[in-house]
Amino acid sequence: MKQWLRKSVVILVSILTFGLVTPAHAIWNENHGVDKAKHQNEASDLKQATTLSSYRSEQQENNRDTIIQKMMMEAEKQSFEKFGEKISPIIEDEFRQVILPKIQDAIEMTIAEYPEEELSSLAITETPSGGVSEKIFHIYNIKTNEDIIRFHVRRDHPPMDGYYFNFHYHTKFDNYQTHYHLGEIYWDKNTPPKWMSV
Repeated sequence: MKQWLRKSVVILVSILTFGLVTPAHAIWNENHGVDKAKHQNEASDLKQATTLSSYRSEQQENNRDTIIQKMMMEAEKQSFEKFGEKISPIIEDEFRQVILPKIQDAIEMTIAEYPEEELSSLAITETPSGGVSEKIFHIYNIKTNEDIIRFHVRRDHPPMDGYYFNFHYHTKFDNYQTHYHLGEIYWDKNTPPKWMSV
């Protein structure tokens, strides 16, 4: 039944019976059935959209987790390569327990700042620097070749004290000016060997 005809019949019945009888049977049920089916379709579409959105969010989270996992494996490898055979055995346990979890926190915070579509352009530099240089590794954008976060270790020798390895990082967000402290590991009273010493 056409919409205008249905409305006309409802109004006509209401006028003729002075509003005592309202035609709620077949006319309204037919319209209600259409509305109900439409509502069910809308609810189904919303559920599918929510499921898809949830799936995408889960996929993005999995992608971020995978990238963080790969970066952490490379970060650990680069760190021990920098320490070399002379330093690694002495600081290895403390580095894994104290410093490495903080490096992971810093990487996670950095990755969280990046949109999903840009994550694939992030990489870790391939070689740490030796000698007395501070660089352990940098995370950079391979498209722009710009460092995003720089992980360093500095040798500190406070007066009347031994040597410490000061782990810290810098970010592009403040133009690499701030030292974000990760922790210190005590070495010894004697001068530590150069980085990457065998």
